[in-house]
Amino acid sequence: MCLKKCLVGLTFCTCYLASHLTNKYVLSVLKFTYPTLFQGWQTLVAGILLHVSWKLGWVEINSRSRSDVLTWLPASVLFVGIIYAGSRALSRLAIPVFLTLHNAAEVIICGHQKCFRKEKTSPAKICSALFLLAAAGCLPFNDSQFDLDGYFWAVIHLLCIGAYKILQKSQKPNKLSDIDQQYFNYLFSVVLLTLAAHPTGDLLSVLDFPFLYFYGFHGSCCASGFLGFFLMFSTMKLKSLMAPGQCAAWIFFAKVITSGLSMLLFDIILTRETMGCLLLSGFGEALLVFSERKGS
Repeated sequence: MCLKKCLVGLTFCTCYLASHLTNKYVLSVLKFTYPTLFQGWQTLVAGILLHVSWKLGWVEINSRSRSDVLTWLPASVLFVGIIYAGSRALSRLAIPVFLTLHNAAEVIICGHQKCFRKEKTSPAKICSALFLLAAAGCLPFNDSQFDLDGYFWAVIHLLCIGAYKILQKSQKPNKLSDIDQQYFNYLFSVVLLTLAAHPTGDLLSVLDFPFLYFYGFHGSCCASGFLGFFLMFSTMKLKSLMAPGQCAAWIFFAKVITSGLSMLLFDIILTRETMGCLLLSGFGEALLVFSERKGS
């Protein structure tokens, strides 16, 4: 069992690393900044693969009633916000910066649990949230590659993540499993992003994309779609096999290796102040892992 958990954890880390690096390459190096098309493609591929997996009996999708879909619809809207804003932010920000801002979503979740749900929150978790907030708050003032649009979309991204997780927890227990939720997310995302492609101008602008017929671009887009599915699948497997503390530890490890390797592959200017913010965020997330393990 221990070996199985380790293999699942390593698979998750590999998918997390490959997915983020591939997306960053397409968005920043190739500059394919058409999020409705890019995210629509990714969710279409992932949705088809999930549907095929269901038909082959590899996963179970149980709930398909109209009431279940309508109940989950607000969360699916937030999911579209997460991937759309995340794509816009990642195209302009370095991966370590993006993940530091991404981590700040935990502050919203912790604040909601403490202030609105009146749940008992450990001092370690509160300190973790404060460190994550401080790191994300100080980063824009110390980032030598500051990009206003990138930070704007990163803030929208983290707000959507926080709201999504709060809504997800508030609806439990419910009839929808994690796979059911993701299946509906994919279906809704494909429909909404397809409808939005023309009004946003992405559908016509993409015709001027210089690498539209470049095989490297085609391969990267295909890889991003498959990697997105495998990342989702390995994440769910990780959560089903491990306690919350162990799962948080693997996620933290994946973020560390992804941030570290991205610094070698993509251009990033690191000052002492920027590095301090990144380390503070890392320390905050490590403290969160400690609080989760202690709680479990």
